[in-house]
Amino acid sequence: MIKAVIFDFGGVLAEEGFREGLKAIAAENRLDPDKFFSLAEDLIYETGYVLGMSDESFYLDALRGKTGIARSNREIREDILKRFVLRPAMLNYVKDIKTSGLITAMLSDQTNWLDELNEKTPFFHYFDYVFNSFYLKKGKRDSTIFRDVCSKLGLMSDEVLFVDDNIKNIHRASAEGLKTIHFKRIEDFEKEISGYIK
Repeated sequence: MIKAVIFDFGGVLAEEGFREGLKAIAAENRLDPDKFFSLAEDLIYETGYVLGMSDESFYLDALRGKTGIARSNREIREDILKRFVLRPAMLNYVKDIKTSGLITAMLSDQTNWLDELNEKTPFFHYFDYVFNSFYLKKGKRDSTIFRDVCSKLGLMSDEVLFVDDNIKNIHRASAEGLKTIHFKRIEDFEKEISGYIK
């Protein structure tokens, strides 16, 4: 029986601003958007920024140094952050799930940007727990994070449902025993969540 639902942020609760922002920057600089995004995604781990081991400037300086993009740090961050648009329909689902008596949590491979987004348009209050790789010092590329989070919730892994748009994260969570929903569209999520929550 499901006792908690954990949601990813970008790509589930909000538009995926990190990916879309970086792809837009790549297109402006006449670079392959997919290759550029892949490099930027790896670099946010390699620099330690997503795990709170370095700061935004260190990451963005490294990104510019590796790719030669003609954008200031301020412009890059703005291109990314403005694309994290919250999805009201998903937040309504979170609210309904919480009202039904289940634990609601967010687990995001994010940085201090998540706090900034919450300050601008508050949404943390929808959740009983907010887990951010920036503070956990561990991201979803390390599958033990799912065990850690279940432990913090005081639940067995098979009592937890995890929702993410990244199929690799879904596979890792599933391997740790969590129930999972691979998020594609809100309409699909609607059907799939009804199989877990009556």
